[in-house]
Amino acid sequence: MKMNNPVDFSQPQRQSLPGILVMFANSLQKTVRALWPMLLLWLVKFDSLNKLIFFGSIAGVVIIIGVISYLQYLFFTFHIDEENNEFVIQKGVFNKTRITIQLHKIQQVNINQSLIQRLVGVHKLEIDTAGSDKKEASISAISHELATILKERLINHSQRETIANSEKISNEETTSSFIKIGLLSLIKIGFTSNYIKSFALIFVFFTTILENLQQINTDVINEDKVTNYLDALPIITSFMIVVGIFIGLILMVNLVRTILKYFDFTIQKSKQAIILSYGLLSTKNTLLNPNKVQKIKVTQNYFQKKLDVTTIGVHQASSDVEKVKEKDQIEVPGCTENERDIILKLLLGQLPQKGTQYLPNWRKLAVNTFFFLVIPILITLFLNHKTEFVTWNEWLIYSLFYSIFAGVLICFSYINYELFVTDHFIVKENGDRDINTTIIEPYKIQAIETQQFFWQKLTNIGSVRLSTAGGIVNFSTANYSEIKQLVNHWLYQVETSDKNWM
Repeated sequence: MKMNNPVDFSQPQRQSLPGILVMFANSLQKTVRALWPMLLLWLVKFDSLNKLIFFGSIAGVVIIIGVISYLQYLFFTFHIDEENNEFVIQKGVFNKTRITIQLHKIQQVNINQSLIQRLVGVHKLEIDTAGSDKKEASISAISHELATILKERLINHSQRETIANSEKISNEETTSSFIKIGLLSLIKIGFTSNYIKSFALIFVFFTTILENLQQINTDVINEDKVTNYLDALPIITSFMIVVGIFIGLILMVNLVRTILKYFDFTIQKSKQAIILSYGLLSTKNTLLNPNKVQKIKVTQNYFQKKLDVTTIGVHQASSDVEKVKEKDQIEVPGCTENERDIILKLLLGQLPQKGTQYLPNWRKLAVNTFFFLVIPILITLFLNHKTEFVTWNEWLIYSLFYSIFAGVLICFSYINYELFVTDHFIVKENGDRDINTTIIEPYKIQAIETQQFFWQKLTNIGSVRLSTAGGIVNFSTANYSEIKQLVNHWLYQVETSDKNWM
């Protein structure tokens, strides 16, 4: 379906009418999330409740949410202010809000689609600027044709809205993909990454469930029966059962999260950008401009290396480099080594070379050993001396296991800590389990800080901190004389470069 008439964005536009259903579903979802413990209590005690009051309350809440959703739709408008070169959104039922975005500050415009949006046939358009650490503005319900035209207008600052322009955009967006991440690659990534995140998610989920169930009915889970059952088994068997259950849950959560988020991951190439589209229940469509890429991080662990999969994280400009988080990066998961090289060439113009190698001083290993191995053991030694929470034989066993585990991680962390420098790229490698390769271009450096404590002067060691609009790169405990030479070289590159970092 194509639009037969040019769209006049200078006049206030409303969202698509089905947007009322989207707003209703979102508000209902937030209400259920906020009240789910109460709803769970009502369901458990349903037989003893007054049915009329129960269903009347639910109906009342639904009606209120429906009215508010309609008013949200009615009072939400957007337009382009041609005179001031601004994109304007007006919204609010009780508190009126006017959002004004300078067109030249727009960094990217994404077209996404959640499950409910897919069901009603609308999309969500998100606007991100270089001056904000979050999505600046969004339109929750807009047709794909209108969203595509508006995206092109906002990105290119164009004043033309013709049938030909609309058709050109449509043709660009439907360019055949040159990289498609298959299901097998996602399965490999799902089984070999994000263990800590999944563990935290499982722990919080089960802890919350157990707390609420215990408050509702203490007989739901009989802790004594579970404890007696585990006590009847050998210690090692009980331990293996618990560990096996958690490992299984972690792997399953990893796999489900990865497939839901990155299913059908496709990379398309246009004239000046690449287009990423992915998602199973919630689809995302992101336009990535290589010129605006500030930092790239390639992550791969031992198992992923054997399976030939890796993850590429791309950071664009952010207003606060101190608060740049992993979730803010655009990820390309499960790409092969060949696909990784193709993507890096597209984003950087050439494949980064490592160049001259710089290693940390052995004192970095000593410092990490002191803080992450010696100090924890001394603390547990002191606490056990005061409280005797375990026997001394048990403390020795636990300390031995911890020393081996921490020692291996500290050694790997030191071995994998390297900096490589060429005229075109700065490449830092670090990590103990996941090896992170961070890549920046010298001319995109915005600030350089060097640090040397007074006790480091005798040994000629220090640190350097490189700030870009997409995040920070640190390299610590290195030869300070070499650092100073590198800093002078990088400052010269920044001052003499005629390339635009944005």
